[in-house]
Amino acid sequence: MRAFLFPGQGSQAVGMGAALVDASRTARDVFEEVNEALGQNLLQLMCHGPDDQLRLTENAQPAIMAHSIAVYRALTRDGGVDLVKAATFVAGHSLGEYSALCAAGSIDLPTTANLLRLRGRAMQEAVPVGVGAMAALLGADLALAQKIADAAAQGEVCTVANDNDPSQVVISGHKGAIDRAIEIAKDMGAKRAVPLPVSAPFHCSLMQPAAEAMADALSHVVIAPPAVPLVANVTAEPTSDPDTIRNQLVEQVTGMVRWRESVANMTAAGVEEFVELGGKVLGAMVKRISPDARVTSVVTIEDIEALAKEIH
Repeated sequence: MRAFLFPGQGSQAVGMGAALVDASRTARDVFEEVNEALGQNLLQLMCHGPDDQLRLTENAQPAIMAHSIAVYRALTRDGGVDLVKAATFVAGHSLGEYSALCAAGSIDLPTTANLLRLRGRAMQEAVPVGVGAMAALLGADLALAQKIADAAAQGEVCTVANDNDPSQVVISGHKGAIDRAIEIAKDMGAKRAVPLPVSAPFHCSLMQPAAEAMADALSHVVIAPPAVPLVANVTAEPTSDPDTIRNQLVEQVTGMVRWRESVANMTAAGVEEFVELGGKVLGAMVKRISPDARVTSVVTIEDIEALAKEIH
């Protein structure tokens, strides 16, 4: 059994998609459709930068999704891979959940691009720059990370944002609380704590204004049942129900990304191979969660052709 995975923020880089566009008309069509939906030449920004513009959340989120979907469509349309036959589940890390739903035919591509532009903007505007922060706790599991966050909070928001794998948990909240967590993390048993270069404290209660903006936007969106079940970030369980998916996309803005549990649950359900489409970030996490799993990262046209050949 196989699952298709879609990366989240942090996997953007200037030059992403450039070689793919030259190699695949199908991939180029995806980027052109996204450009048209957003009224912006996002592909130009992805290929040539500047980097600081690409890293802006409102650009990074649709860019990462567009790249994943370009890879996915080149695999399925050019490579002749049928999602329903090839994969048992789809899953995505944070914004990657939108890519997964788009790939599975749940939300159309222009709508997905616009939702992520709005999501990026709303998350950025929810908290003034400098008020919030995030940090990765390395060598810490969920229980230890929660203890560190609780000790550092002191009346401010400080909570687990991403339970990524058994040795990496990300915390999010007020900058003062995150700074305190970084200071005490080693003494409390973590190997080290690394501040993350993010512009807002994602996946914590400070994102409530963004959750409300997404609830409003998603209430107007047609969501179809995905072709294969989505393993949702907020529950780590599979679902195909459109109303459940809609509600979980709202909860996801302030809720913890339960990635470790998601991968463990897919493994327990019989998934032996995880294919990351459009990135090389999730593979290492998957190997730390399920060491026996086979992990394939698909980014280049050569990767796409090799996987298409293998699946056939």
